Amino acid sequence: MRRARYLPMLDWAAAYDRNTLVSDLIAALIVTIMLVPQSLAYALLAGLPAQVGLYASILPLIAYALFGTSRTLSVGPVAVISLMTAVAAGGVAAPGSAEYVAAALILALLSGLILVLMGLLKLGFLANLLSHPVIAGFITASGILIAVSQLRHILGVPSHGETLPTMLASLWPNLPEVRPVTLTIGVAATAFLFWVRGGLKPLLIRAGLARRPAELIAKAGPVLAVIASTALVAGFGLEVATVGAIPTGLPPMAAPLFDPALWSALLVPALLIAIIGFVESVSVAQTLAARRRQRIDPDQELIGLGTANIAASFSGGYPVTGGFARSVVNFDAGAETPAAGAFTAIGILIAVLLLTPLLFHLPIAVLAATIIVAVLGLIDFGLFAELWRYAKSDFAAMAGTVAATLFLGVETGVLVGVGVSLALYLWRASRPHAAIVGLVPGTEHFRNVLRHRVITAPNMVTLRIDESLTFINARWLEDRLLALVAERPELDHVVLMCSAVNEIDASALESLEAINHRLGDAGVKLHMSEVKGPVMDRLKRSSLLDALSGQVFLSQYDAFRQLATDPVGGEAKTIAIAD
Repeated sequence: MRRARYLPMLDWAAAYDRNTLVSDLIAALIVTIMLVPQSLAYALLAGLPAQVGLYASILPLIAYALFGTSRTLSVGPVAVISLMTAVAAGGVAAPGSAEYVAAALILALLSGLILVLMGLLKLGFLANLLSHPVIAGFITASGILIAVSQLRHILGVPSHGETLPTMLASLWPNLPEVRPVTLTIGVAATAFLFWVRGGLKPLLIRAGLARRPAELIAKAGPVLAVIASTALVAGFGLEVATVGAIPTGLPPMAAPLFDPALWSALLVPALLIAIIGFVESVSVAQTLAARRRQRIDPDQELIGLGTANIAASFSGGYPVTGGFARSVVNFDAGAETPAAGAFTAIGILIAVLLLTPLLFHLPIAVLAATIIVAVLGLIDFGLFAELWRYAKSDFAAMAGTVAATLFLGVETGVLVGVGVSLALYLWRASRPHAAIVGLVPGTEHFRNVLRHRVITAPNMVTLRIDESLTFINARWLEDRLLALVAERPELDHVVLMCSAVNEIDASALESLEAINHRLGDAGVKLHMSEVKGPVMDRLKRSSLLDALSGQVFLSQYDAFRQLATDPVGGEAKTIAIAD
């Protein structure tokens, strides 16, 4: 059982049978057809030779099949990680040079080692530093950058840059030099791929094909574009930029270049690639696992992705992660186990050995069209409006991440997003939600006086704290309570309702002791109610309970029943507050 924890293959392989084998083989065939043009396109996006994308789709898939926990995740090159690779490698070497390729291999190795180390230390929770708005903002901005970066291949003109302004500024002066044939092929391929996404499936269904095969054929649309455009260029001898000669043969097996200075320069980019890749991959894996009532182990996923990247670094590839589109295809095609990924790797290997000469005349514009159509699906402007309505702070995090990524670059965009998320979290934590509560008539429940018709008493006030008390908000609590007492000279009792407090740290404890002392000097007793067991256990190890001027009540109702009185001997007053 312990061995299966670190080698999940031992779990699913024990029940492997002929039916499972057939399902995995069919899924592998379909994903292979889809992955060949994708791998070539993403290598182009990363600024690497086309064959590097194929190499990154062989051994990494086998490594993940051995160590990953998702039954249907398909690992390989993806758009966002390819862009981050291009930016990181371009910062230390000239694109197209041997040093550039070496930098890509080093990035794969470093990110793989980081992921494995995080998995062994069970640090998967660190990915939570990237909130959903930050991830969505980064992916949206990256999708825009990727699409704009590929326009040069569609137009057949040179351009460069890592940010939106520099890309557009370098593209604009070259527009008069647009190559009509390249533009025609690029636009036609883009239009065809967009149509395939929404139009081919209904057409095939109307022709009598079952829904599932029709859907899978539609997802293989890029292959049709590759075949048609390659035949067109070769048959008519069109003068367009093509992939050219792709080396045949097994991936080169060699250790990445060991250069301490280069490794040091690439360490931070590798860390960002590792975290972004893990977040993207684990999100896909969890979504697909939930559909079959399966589960994944995030910490083991770190190890699975880490070993996949290490395998890529030793086999001529570059950083990889789980891809959404091909994982969904793998799932829909009926993959039952990670063996489908291993079979896909065999299919890619066959393509490298036998089919690459056929791709000599493949237009680069078609690969660019494949990338553009793929990444435009990542752009989510609708989320801006949703976040604006739901939470302005999350909108700010997403907007800040998008702006930083577009105008400062992908690495800066991630760091800004993390910084904004943490700053907003600390700001919210330093000003937790708290409400003055009163008794709902006819019940033992207490609710916010600003939202409900409740019973209160002039001689006491109850403040419900809806957050743990820590060093971040300790001073805020002190100021809030002292302000309440100053505003209400008739108070005799202040009750802290702690039903939502899961922790009181040392700083908050010191503040509570100071509050107790200052309220006592003002003739007001401090009480606590509904303190949770673990919190009470820690308080018993302090001096607060002995010095507390008031009591600790099991329930807020007990506190209200005992403390609430009218100064002139009447009933507690009922007040109505509008919603």
